[in-house]
Amino acid sequence: MDILLHNTGGQPIYEQVASQIKNQIISGTLQPGEMLPSIRSLAKDLKISVITTKRAYDELESAGFLYTVAGKGCFVAQKNTELIREEHLKEIEDHMRRIRTLSAACHITEEELRELYRVISQEETP
Repeated sequence: MDILLHNTGGQPIYEQVASQIKNQIISGTLQPGEMLPSIRSLAKDLKISVITTKRAYDELESAGFLYTVAGKGCFVAQKNTELIREEHLKEIEDHMRRIRTLSAACHITEEELRELYRVISQEETP
């Protein structure tokens, strides 16, 4: 499992770990039922605290991305399509907020944004 941590940017380490694991689950890199590294093993590999790793796993479990089997470890939960849809919608909303800010700074109208979206969509449609 590939996880890259950044000390700059202000995002807590546990959030970085949780976010990257969640993205790997959503993308299908980590499959439902797949066992994750143990908390201790991941902490050792990333050179971070066991408490930090546990917090990341707990966050993912409470969000429905992981489940724990006592004495066995943590596993990727079955994909909840509604949960994944919500995650994607949230990401789209975040991008749209950034687009709104940039377009306002450049004095781009809503109609120009729609036209830009149509052009991009047509370029990517076979």
